[in-house]
Amino acid sequence: MTTISQTFARLKSENRGALMPYLMVGYPDLHALEEYALALQEAGADLFEIGVPFSDPLADGATIQRASEIALQNGVNVAYAIRSVAALRAQGVHVPLVMMGYYNPFLQYGLEAFARDAAAAGASGVIVPDLPPEEAGPFQSVLRAHGLDFIMFLAPTTPDVRIKQIVSVASGFVYCVSLTGVTGARSELWEGLPGFINRARSFTDLPLVVGFGISTPSHVATVATCADGAIVASALINIIDKTPPADRRAALVAYMQSLRPHI
Repeated sequence: MTTISQTFARLKSENRGALMPYLMVGYPDLHALEEYALALQEAGADLFEIGVPFSDPLADGATIQRASEIALQNGVNVAYAIRSVAALRAQGVHVPLVMMGYYNPFLQYGLEAFARDAAAAGASGVIVPDLPPEEAGPFQSVLRAHGLDFIMFLAPTTPDVRIKQIVSVASGFVYCVSLTGVTGARSELWEGLPGFINRARSFTDLPLVVGFGISTPSHVATVATCADGAIVASALINIIDKTPPADRRAALVAYMQSLRPHI
């Protein structure tokens, strides 16, 4: 079993879901990831989604786009992101770390080299939102050879025949998009979410984790009724944006602690 599979198996035995915060490498500065991740782990994070910045993040809304632009301006690239994963492991972050990035930077780095180096650094899996299952074979193969899970997206508009295709490629968990659109905190979740999750569950035994628009304890509680975990992204970036630097760590921890009891 991979570290991601082990984590979900443990959480299932404890009758609780996964809480998965998102942090962008190099945002708002080069060492913020190392500063915040250990504190969030202690506050209840079960896994992390580690954002690798890209110039054209088509699945992301304005909040994460802005964070990506700043991270790029700070000099972050794939090699730096891999070093950041290693730094997290060195400082005691032990939960699974899933690198989320777009295909072109990984391709330019070299698929085999990326899989080798990311695994050596301590990554647990990879999310690539712009890589369709028809073209995922080469990357999936090298990731699997190095013990890394390949997480795929399912959208509410995905037809059943394509769900079957996607889950046949995925491993670790399936990232279920809670809406039709891009990332970004929202006031209400889509009322059809439970039905979508139940439909997806009929095609796979992989854990189903919901992201996009998750920002409040009530959102997390809703996700907990039907899915195996919740990803919180833009809401965390918003806290970083609006909080003075000296208070950011405490604000992020308080926010994570407000979500943890609900899943």
